[in-house]
Amino acid sequence: MQYIVYDLEATCWEHMPIGYVQETIEIGAFRINQYGEVRGKFSRFVKPVVHPNLSPFCRQLTSITQEDINRAGIFPDVMDEFLDWARIDTDDYVLCSWGNFDRKMFAADCRLHRMDERWTEKHINLKEQYRLLKGMRNGIGLKKAVEKEGHLFSGIHHRGISDAENLVKLFLQYLDHWNV
Repeated sequence: MQYIVYDLEATCWEHMPIGYVQETIEIGAFRINQYGEVRGKFSRFVKPVVHPNLSPFCRQLTSITQEDINRAGIFPDVMDEFLDWARIDTDDYVLCSWGNFDRKMFAADCRLHRMDERWTEKHINLKEQYRLLKGMRNGIGLKKAVEKEGHLFSGIHHRGISDAENLVKLFLQYLDHWNV
């Protein structure tokens, strides 16, 4: 079993204009085997095609620059790299993210680019499982959960690779408790 612990960043606006669609702009992920060993790291920016210019709000929230995006590959090209790296076609795997937003973004971008999205269905929502594990009434944000568990939140919050790296800390801490 391979666990793909990942986080996405997407185009965003302080007040989303009517008719605008979000697109993935960063994929950060770690591949972890059934023994809790990190076996790989993936970090790529993605160039949005529907709304290629990042809003000031998005640049400030994520710290991703327009130059980062302009130099990036488009979603189908980056996804080919990601799916190959994650060994989606060859290994037994499950995608693991903090909440359902990331799974829904992957699926929406696949639909936008007329790509197969079935691979996104093998997914667990670690935020919901953590809430249940801790007996909490409501879920909490990733940064708060990481700090609650005594870990230092490292990197830049709302950056895909940093959020994925911090999620790995929680994932490994409760490796035997996730309902896969």
